[in-house]
Amino acid sequence: MLELLIVLLLLLWLLGFFGSRYSPRIPRNDLVHLLLIIVLVLLIIRLI
Repeated sequence: MLELLIVLLLLLWLLGFFGSRYSPRIPRNDLVHLLLIIVLVLLIIRLI
């Protein structure tokens, strides 16, 4: 279950990070970087 959450958050981050280059409707803001931080924290928790 935790792996699925990590993958979903990572996909959302990728969409937010690269999506604004391909579609101007996708906003680029600090929420994208917050998702990356959450993914990194979940990965660290998973490795422990």
